[in-house]
This record gives sequence, C-alpha cells and structure tokens, in this order.
Amino acid sequence: MRGVSYIRISAFVCVFVGFVGIAGEHGVSAQMVASGASQFEIGPVRHETRAESQTSWELLNTNEFPSEGETVSPPPPTRSSFMAVWPSVAGAKGYLLEVSTSSSFDSFVDGFHDLDVGDATGRVVTGLSRGTTYYYRVRAYDATAPTGYSETSAITTAPTTGLTIHPTFDSSITGNPNAAAIQAMINRAISFHESLFSDPITIQIRFRYATTAPDGMPLPMGTLARSDILLYRIPWSSYISALRADGRTSNDTQANASLPGTALSANVRPSSAGGRAVGLNTPPAMFANGTVGQGGPYDAIVTLNSRAPFQFTRPPGSGSFDAQRSIEHEVDEAIGLGSRLGGNSNDLRPQDLFSWSSPSHRNINTSGTRYFSINGGVTNIVRFNQNPDGDLGDWLSEQCPQTHPYVQNAFACTGQSSDIAATSPEGINLDVIGYDLTQTSQTSLGNISTRSFVQTGEHVMIGGFIVQGSGPKRVIIRAIGPELTQHGIADALANPRLELHNGTGALIATNDNWQTTILGGIITSNQVSDIQNSGRAPTAASESAIIADLQPGNYTAIVSGVSNTLGVALVEVYDLN
Repeated sequence: MRGVSYIRISAFVCVFVGFVGIAGEHGVSAQMVASGASQFEIGPVRHETRAESQTSWELLNTNEFPSEGETVSPPPPTRSSFMAVWPSVAGAKGYLLEVSTSSSFDSFVDGFHDLDVGDATGRVVTGLSRGTTYYYRVRAYDATAPTGYSETSAITTAPTTGLTIHPTFDSSITGNPNAAAIQAMINRAISFHESLFSDPITIQIRFRYATTAPDGMPLPMGTLARSDILLYRIPWSSYISALRADGRTSNDTQANASLPGTALSANVRPSSAGGRAVGLNTPPAMFANGTVGQGGPYDAIVTLNSRAPFQFTRPPGSGSFDAQRSIEHEVDEAIGLGSRLGGNSNDLRPQDLFSWSSPSHRNINTSGTRYFSINGGVTNIVRFNQNPDGDLGDWLSEQCPQTHPYVQNAFACTGQSSDIAATSPEGINLDVIGYDLTQTSQTSLGNISTRSFVQTGEHVMIGGFIVQGSGPKRVIIRAIGPELTQHGIADALANPRLELHNGTGALIATNDNWQTTILGGIITSNQVSDIQNSGRAPTAASESAIIADLQPGNYTAIVSGVSNTLGVALVEVYDLN
C-alpha cells in the first residue's frame, strides 16, 4: 500500500492563477434528427487551425509529408484505453495483438483477438472499462508462419470517475508507418482532458491523419488541423437554465452571475458533447464522412493534415509543428469551444456568452476588441482573434515565436508546444460552459506559491514548504518570470534560475530554462517530457522547472536571476499526485 503524503507551505503565500483560451466555426447547415433521439435541431460545423501564414511547407509539398518513425513513449492509461507496446522482432513482417481481462486469455476484448496491427510496435486499445486490469500479448509473423507469443503484460485503466473520451482511429492512422507514435500522442492529449474534468459523460471522437476532410475534399491551404463538430440548436431559455443548474465550481459562480437577463439570440448552439455536459439530451449523430443524422456514432471527427511537418513526440524541432497541441486544440473544439462569428448563424455558441470589450460591455462582433472574461468583463483572461484569416473563436496570436503559445491560439508556430490546464484559458472556458473542473479535496493542497522582487546575494526569493505524511510526494517546482507580464507586472524577472534544497540545506536539484535538464542530485534523467506531460510546463523557455519525488521533510526553493538580474518572480509548488 502506498504511503500518504501532502504538502504544507511554510512561507507567505500569494495565490496566482494563470488564464488561457477558446475557438470558432465555419459553414453550418441544419437538419432534424429523426424522432426518438432528441427534440433539438442539429447540424455540422467545421473548425480549422492554421499556421502563422501560408508557409513554404504548403507550397512545396503536394504529397503527404514523410512519416519517419518516432520512438514511442507510452502515454498514461485513460479511463477507456491504454497503449500496448512491444519490442520489434528481427525479420518480422507484422504483429498479431491479443487483449483479455484474463491472464489465461480464455476470452478476448472485442476486436482484439489476433488483431493484425501491421509492422507497428504499439497500438492503443480502446473501448475499455475504467479501473480494470487488462492483459496483452503479441506474436510476430513473417513470410512463413507466426512466432510464439511474447511475455504477457498487464495494465490497469484509470479508476477515477469523470469525463471519458473514447477515440476511434481510422485507417489513415492505423495504416501509417508512424501509427504507434500518432496514437500515443493522441492518447496523451486525451489524458490531459480526462484528468481535468469530472463530468460522467463519454465523448466519441474519430481521429484521422490525411490531406482531405472526412468528405474527401482537400484541406485548404495553410490548414494544420480540422475538427468536424456536431451542433444542437437549443432554445435560449432551455440552455441557460441548464447551464445555471450545472454550476458547481467557483468559476461557474462568477460566470453565471454575468449571464444576461434577456436573450441575446433565439437559440444557443452547443456541441453534442457540450449539451450533455449540462444535462441535455444531445447524443452523438455524426457519421465517418462528416454527415449527421440519427445513428451517427460520433460527436466529432478530428483530422491532422498529413502534409504538414508534424512531430508526434516532444519537444518539437524548430521546423516542426507540435502534433499534440493541435490535437488538444481540436478536442477543445469537439467538446464545446467555438464562436458563432465566421459562420452563417445568428445563434450564439456557449463561448459567446463570455465575450467582452470592456467591463459591463459585451462584444460579439468581428470589429473592435473582444476578450474572454467570466466576471462581467472586469478581468481580461485572454483576447479573441479578430484576424479573418484565422478562426474568430480562437485566441489572439502573437507573431512567432509566441511568448504565450496557448493551445487555442488561432495560429500555430513551429518549435513550440502547450497544453490545456485547469488554470489555462481553455480549462477555464470549458469549465464555465458546462464541464466541471475536478475539485481538490479540502483536506489536501494542490498548489502553493509566493511572489516577490528578486534581488541578489541574501535578497533572492526563498520559498519553504513541507512534505508531510508516510510516503513520497511527486511535485513540480516552477520559477516563473516572463509569464507575469500578461498580468500587468512590468518588471518581471526575465530569466529566473531555480534551486531546490533539502532540510539540511544541501542542494539537491537545480534548473535554468526548463527545456534543458540539469542532471545532478535527485535529477538523474531528462525531465523535459515529464514536465510537458504534467500539464504544468512554463510558457516561456527562460523559466525554470524541476520535477521531484520528495520524501517527507522540509524543503526550500530558491529563485535568483541569471547573471544577477533583478525582477519580480513567482515560485510555485504543484502536487502531481
């Protein structure tokens, strides 16, 4: 049995919350679902994410971008899936995969009895039950006959209740030479969303890796990714009543207080998944070709443009786009983000309820300033994109490289990545339109932080904390500087350096620039992927972070400026357990 531990702060704490973003739409056509499924009108809508401009990769390539094999790092299991991986066998032409709930393999998971997965060395197993242990084995085959079975491996799906995203991979992924890396990346993105939201609903998303849309039409120039989404048309009063009734978080309390007293449009158009998140009867109804109607099994279809230079592992190279960021963006769209702007409907999307130009003044137009706020426009969380070349429901994007490469930025940059988090604009936006962020138990502490003006010598910033309990605690410690500028801090520390000391004062870990791991002390291997997968990666490359498994005891985090620079910084400790 694992020991139990928790964190207690022993220094002055300043609670700091960072914010992030949303998305948009094009081309809505409506139709009615056959009687018996839902009384609400439905129709498809599409969203596209673009590069900063129509860059050379679109102009020079007419065929699919070459898929070179990438090393597969298995993502954590989700509530309904896990990734099976195995070593390659010399001379093998392919592999047959078997999955069972029994170590004796006297029965099989549907579809996973001698499943031919080609020459891939990994496969995501989907459609599973939460909190269940599964066993898998493979055997290789060549031109003559299959080999014997590999050793049996066991893995348990996530036991927690909450949001479940059930992925389906079409042949453009399963038949790709890089199939294992693509599936691992998608499942890793899904695990971020599932870890954040407690809604007990299942969302069905089909994933593709192609140069065409689901209907076979070529993807437009400059498109990195696309989501085809199912929208329902809900009468204003019905939707607002459901949204208010679903308010369970502190964000909801603020946001619901800012809802208008009179209708802003005749209807509201949530996604099918977003409708279910607030308790409405809005089932999946999309088919594999993007059409909608009763019996359609999907809530949405997400397509990565296989012509684009995507990288499926992190960190992305300087000439590659981060595939996981694009998947997280389109999943956000599929489950609920988006604006009516750019479409042909006057009905608002849920996100449009929180679009402002200034305190007490809404703006749901393509001109003027628009920003996301949950307190009546008082706090500008993130600005919306007003560039018609990009989606008008996404975030305003800086020129590349972006200081804040948020997941929902309208334009993406090569060499940069980002993830959705509870305090990101995406996480907050999904929370207030119906998805409930998982609430931390009142008896535990998920995050502690303190902010101070960092000087030199004895006047650096010191944050003390205590790990209590009977077992180790996995934490991430961050030193934040440039990110503070978006919150009005004019003299933020440009390049913070982080040190971690134990109770005796000994230096046990250090970092300067989180994308470069400094080995030594308790840090014995590269931490970049772990930091990215934690959902707590700093937004600026010059900021610092350390992941550590700490035994009970006293610890001190010290923040200084590189080359004795001065400025305001924030030191934070997040509980990753």
